Amino acid sequence: MALEFIGHLLRNRRADRSLSVWEKLVSDAGITLASPSFDEGGSIPKKHAGSGVGENVSPALAWNGVPVTASHLVFVLEDIDVPFARPLIHTMAIVPPDATALAEGDLARGATGVHLLRGFMGEGYRGPRPIPGHGPHHYRFMLFAVDADVDTSSQKAAIESMVGHVVARGRLVGTYEQ
Repeated sequence: MALEFIGHLLRNRRADRSLSVWEKLVSDAGITLASPSFDEGGSIPKKHAGSGVGENVSPALAWNGVPVTASHLVFVLEDIDVPFARPLIHTMAIVPPDATALAEGDLARGATGVHLLRGFMGEGYRGPRPIPGHGPHHYRFMLFAVDADVDTSSQKAAIESMVGHVVARGRLVGTYEQ
């Protein structure tokens, strides 16, 4: 009940979307990114919501349109509606450039085939978990194809190392509200 009260108090406070990873890592080329679990702009099922809210299982994702010049694919899940100054990265992972999909649960800690980067939210998939009463949050599931090595020492370092090296990008936006 206290969290819901706080959520209502902060209801009009949202992150500055211009500080999103999407705005920093630009490319003219597009990747088509989709999930069988939810449509673009649709509600993310509770199964894919974060611990304490849902089962915290990453949704299946599939994509096409990755250029042959890509040496890495970088997946980022970001909440752009948190009541902070900047959007919050929930999950970041490096995926092989020849991959065309992630199966449900493939972003869990210990999963093979992906290199998970540790961040503020920890390591591995951290699904939607907005403050109760804060209203709907938009979660950007993003995939970036890059043509250079990615600094995996931190999420911030990874993003900085990708600037100017994104050869294509795609995103799928889902919503979640408590």
